[in-house]
Amino acid sequence: MVDILKKIHREIVTLSSEDSFLVEDRTKEFFDYPIHYHPEYELNFILNGKGVRRIIGDSMEEIDDVELVLVGPNLYHVWEKHVCANTKIREVTIQFQIDLFEEGFLHRSVMRPIREMFDRSTHGILFSKEVSLSIKDRILKVAKMDGMDNFMEMLSILYDLAISRNQRLLSTLTPEPPNLEHSKKIKKLYEFVQQNYARKITLTEAADLVNMSSVSFNRFIKKRTGKTFVDYLNEVRIGYASKFLVERDLAISEIAFICGFNSIANFNRVFKKNKNRTPTKFREDFSGIKRIL
Repeated sequence: MVDILKKIHREIVTLSSEDSFLVEDRTKEFFDYPIHYHPEYELNFILNGKGVRRIIGDSMEEIDDVELVLVGPNLYHVWEKHVCANTKIREVTIQFQIDLFEEGFLHRSVMRPIREMFDRSTHGILFSKEVSLSIKDRILKVAKMDGMDNFMEMLSILYDLAISRNQRLLSTLTPEPPNLEHSKKIKKLYEFVQQNYARKITLTEAADLVNMSSVSFNRFIKKRTGKTFVDYLNEVRIGYASKFLVERDLAISEIAFICGFNSIANFNRVFKKNKNRTPTKFREDFSGIKRIL
């Protein structure tokens, strides 16, 4: 466990302030994303996963063939192939921002179960196998739904999970509360990068945004995200590029350009470093659905 904790990665989730849910539905042979955390909530459903190892905070367990877990903000987590022999693992990941539901709305009496479930999710919540199976078809269909239909179905799913029986908290750890001033700076930077990733952004420009010197800023970003500003920016760009490779019928060179890369060679190099495969191979291998709603 100690060796694993040294490799914790800050995931950049490609959700803007205008988006509701990011839904990824894919069939895979293995899990290749490192142990990570992010400020968004994550609902993760796995089918045909017997033998997969799940790590949530200080909890490490081998899972059954089906499971459904809600991970709260900034709680580190990962799923690993471990001893799973199945080559067709179905995984549906649904992510949404912490402020999707305003506080006033969450404090309505009808929303109390969801609000309390969100509070518990800081430890990670494993729902029972019976509940996971009963809600399976709805989870598998949600990626194919649009607009308000998707939003209402997700709200209904969250409510049904909130009132379900035999929920189990996974981790004894609670994520450390973020430094408020640092959080404001990270949020400001995040929003800036989300809006401007397609153009050239210099280190000096980003540092000026949060009133820091370039040296102090790069040290700050390294401490907060585990990566330099250039790596942080490239990860955001590669996140959008991955989305466009799956969802849009565009040439790879065109996707590279609209994601802020002026050199196709550099794009291919950075993409392979982040995804362990070329953009072409990624497009060929991705057999699922990835949508922002």
